[in-house]
Amino acid sequence: MSGLVLIIFSFIALVLGYKLYGSFIVGHYDIDDSRKTPAHRLRDNVDYVPAKWPILLGHHFASIAGAAPIIGPVTAIVYGWLPGFIWIIIGGIFMGAVHDFTALIASVRNDGKSIGDIIEKEVGKVGKFLFLIFVWVTLVLVIAVFTFVVAKTFDTSPQTASTSIFFILLAMIFGLINYKKPMSMGILTIFGLFLIVLGLFLGVSYPISLPHDTWIYIILVYIIFASILPVWLLLQPRDFLSSFLLYAILLLGFISIILYNPQIKMPVFTSFYNEKLGYLFPILFVTIACGAISGFHSLVSSGTSSKQLDKESDAKIVGYGGMLIESFLAVIALITAGYLTHGEYIELIKQKGPIAVFASGIATFGEILKLPKTYLVTFATLAVSAFALTSLDTATRLARFAWQELFSDESIPGNKVLSNKYVATLITVAAGG
Repeated sequence: MSGLVLIIFSFIALVLGYKLYGSFIVGHYDIDDSRKTPAHRLRDNVDYVPAKWPILLGHHFASIAGAAPIIGPVTAIVYGWLPGFIWIIIGGIFMGAVHDFTALIASVRNDGKSIGDIIEKEVGKVGKFLFLIFVWVTLVLVIAVFTFVVAKTFDTSPQTASTSIFFILLAMIFGLINYKKPMSMGILTIFGLFLIVLGLFLGVSYPISLPHDTWIYIILVYIIFASILPVWLLLQPRDFLSSFLLYAILLLGFISIILYNPQIKMPVFTSFYNEKLGYLFPILFVTIACGAISGFHSLVSSGTSSKQLDKESDAKIVGYGGMLIESFLAVIALITAGYLTHGEYIELIKQKGPIAVFASGIATFGEILKLPKTYLVTFATLAVSAFALTSLDTATRLARFAWQELFSDESIPGNKVLSNKYVATLITVAAGG
């Protein structure tokens, strides 16, 4: 099978899915731009802040993606490339995108509140309590894993660490300037691209090398601030800038696969059982969650994105479209693993892991564009770390929301202290640490 055929087919399928099925779904939700969104009605300039759709799409996409749409397809290819490919396309269009969009709209229609509060309204307090406990514990695990992953990346790649730090500082300057004097989308994009190039240059020129454990402590302190600072100062601008890196990886992968046309050497299908993962059903659908359908996305949709939606019609491109962009990333990841022989795949994934498989594949395909492979590997690694860091600070904020909602009931002793955003953040980060 040709990688060119897979990438072209998936691109057409996802675009048609957005245009046809996306419009069909949106048509059932009484979208009305004259209805003010919570970002305007409840604006507090901390969590509730309206954002133009390209900025919100950047935040939403970077937050939901993480490293999962790369790790999942690369891991699941042990069943063969066809089961994962079919699941990504069908799951993304008919399940994942619908799930993300409807979670976003449900939250917008309920004052930007989370799925937990919506459950209380529709099911009751016990349902809300059980759901929020599950969500908070899950997000603590996400914080723990992503902190470890980012720290390991920073430890092994000092250039990635310094670039990420410069990105954060430049993003805060970017957010402050835009908040004081809002810029047009064209100027925002040009200014943003300039800051990205500057950040990359500074990061590569001044690598920061620190021990793994030191990075863990630094990251834990960072996410405390990321959880409580106004979204316009850090979350929105950093995710907007990071999204350019992510889009660049998508574009690089798309063009280089078309020109390189890798042949898929992994089997179409192996077996229904794998010794390490187990049976294809249900493990395939758990391994490839992000990229097809992931419950974590509903937390982002109803946690941060719904509080920043400028108008209801933006929900289609942010919720439905953001998911399909992630599905496209998952297809690219699948191809980076699929072009390897079974022996090459096993050796690389054992030695360096699924992210290295993805970075190596992108770098190999990108050589067709006469770009140095070393720089391509570094760039791909940087983009994946941007995914992970973005998901990390969003997950911390979402966990803070979940904790606050758990203790929002005035009948709970000490609820005013426990529901305080600073207390909620410190408890959440401590648990993750």
